[in-house]
Amino acid sequence: MFPFIVRRTLAGIVLLLVLSFVTMVLFFSGPTDPARVMCGKSCSVERIEQTRKALGYDKPVVVQWGAFLKGIVAGREYPADAELRKAAPQLVTECPAPCLGYSTITNQTVNTAVFTALPVSASLALAAGIMWLIGGVGLGILAALTKGRLIDRVIVGLAVFTYSFPTFATGLLLLQFVALKWQLVKVPVWTPITQGFAPWLEGLFLPGLTLAIFFMAAYVRLTRAYVIETGSEDYVRTARAKGLPRRQVLFKHTMRAALTPLVTAAGLDLAAVIGGSVITESVFNFPGLGRLALTSSTQYDLPVMVGIVLVAATFVVVANMIVDILYAFIDPRVKYA
Repeated sequence: MFPFIVRRTLAGIVLLLVLSFVTMVLFFSGPTDPARVMCGKSCSVERIEQTRKALGYDKPVVVQWGAFLKGIVAGREYPADAELRKAAPQLVTECPAPCLGYSTITNQTVNTAVFTALPVSASLALAAGIMWLIGGVGLGILAALTKGRLIDRVIVGLAVFTYSFPTFATGLLLLQFVALKWQLVKVPVWTPITQGFAPWLEGLFLPGLTLAIFFMAAYVRLTRAYVIETGSEDYVRTARAKGLPRRQVLFKHTMRAALTPLVTAAGLDLAAVIGGSVITESVFNFPGLGRLALTSSTQYDLPVMVGIVLVAATFVVVANMIVDILYAFIDPRVKYA
């Protein structure tokens, strides 16, 4: 197991290095001059050149990438140009490791923007993940056990209906009716968990439910299909023939094998939601990574966009590693050298 973890960790690091380089090339080698955009429309040629030097954009992309990696490990100082730092030491900004860059549009480090929004998106993903896993897997099992009956058809029909509903429509309906018209819950407001667990949980309910309804529909169908498929395996039929209780056959034999693909999907979906819940965060005005990505793209704030891409990619890579390790504990047929 340990050699496998080492190999997967090294492979994940290499993947992130390649991804960071490709991201730098795509964002900073395009036809649009990032220094001109960040400086503003009324900037002079001298001011644009000064901005280019301050951010290190006057150097080749490979050199910029090397400085970026060094900043992640050891931190950086801005302006990136040593002569500018020496000429105006009072304007020097420290960016501690892991430094993801500096934004001249917001006049702050990318770390500040990203790591301020990250707890919001992580909390939202956690709340939504718990809801859709409990609801999706539970209803999927029920649909599989009642295959062909009315309950199965109702569950599958509702799953197809809710899965075809866009998240912005679901969020607006929940906000307008559940929170505003019927006043069953308070209008969701982001509250850090440091200000109390109950307000934090209350604020996450409707946004989390919006995402959960969408993903729950997919997990209902996935769980139903995997439980039905696994239930026809020889070892499951043998367990039934031995007279084992139905509950024991379901949870000890059927679900243990069916959980393997579900864990894969859950790990990737949770990682994707952390950096990709743009619509839901916009509907409920949650200051998470999704809304930050939307704001940065409209302002053409390239350093922040690069930071969000790399943070989201890191979560996906780490989620893949955790899922691979969990396989050995979920399914005894999986062995690692």
